[in-house]
Amino acid sequence: MWELIQNSIYAGILISIAIGIIGSLIVINKASSITGSIAHGSFGGVGIGMFFGINILFSTSIFTIFLAILLSIVTIKFKHRQDSLISVIWALGMSIGIIFVSLTPGYHSDLMSYLFGNILLIENQDLLMMFGVDILLLISIILLYNRFLLMSYDKEFLFLRGINANLLYTYFLILTALTIVMSVRAIGIILILALFTIPPIIAEKFTKKFYSMMILSAILSAIFITSGILISANYDISPTPVIVMISSLALFLSMLKK
Repeated sequence: MWELIQNSIYAGILISIAIGIIGSLIVINKASSITGSIAHGSFGGVGIGMFFGINILFSTSIFTIFLAILLSIVTIKFKHRQDSLISVIWALGMSIGIIFVSLTPGYHSDLMSYLFGNILLIENQDLLMMFGVDILLLISIILLYNRFLLMSYDKEFLFLRGINANLLYTYFLILTALTIVMSVRAIGIILILALFTIPPIIAEKFTKKFYSMMILSAILSAIFITSGILISANYDISPTPVIVMISSLALFLSMLKK
């Protein structure tokens, strides 16, 4: 059994580190809708990769980074219409993916893994990308910890310090995009937003410092993902819905805490 799930466990740990960092930033910046737009819009990159026969991780990375920059411009320049524009970009990305997939001849057996995820099918190539993105996230949060905090709570102070808060926010969205790409085959486009936000929401209730929130969020993510993998492997069911159900149950239980 270990041979079947070992890559999945490694992937779960690597994804948990990313969720601890990016998920916490998403929650305190109230950027769930933007994250959902990037996640669902990333399907455009999947469709483009399939149509042109190029590496799907590469095409999805380029496409999601483009979406992140576009969403950054929208949220900065068009604040009064950002909700509507975020929804439009969400739908546009998915529409591009659907069109390219429908134009691609043949049957695409791995398409469902991008939509709903299957962490049991993770390959070494996916693990390498996860490891690389985690290193980038760890370096970024170590070097920019205070700036990310100010971006989240007091952008005006950043401007007074001569720091470009908009550029920092764009970088945060690009990191979010890369984290989504590294997780998409394991978690799936449809359910990725839930797993990115539930552990940080729980962690926020039990911590007072942001770094504590990130650490606890990563630990909770690892517990949820590992539990889901073990249950799905034993009962031969899809792992991602199990992981989300466990996470959701934990969230509802945490809400009992005043």
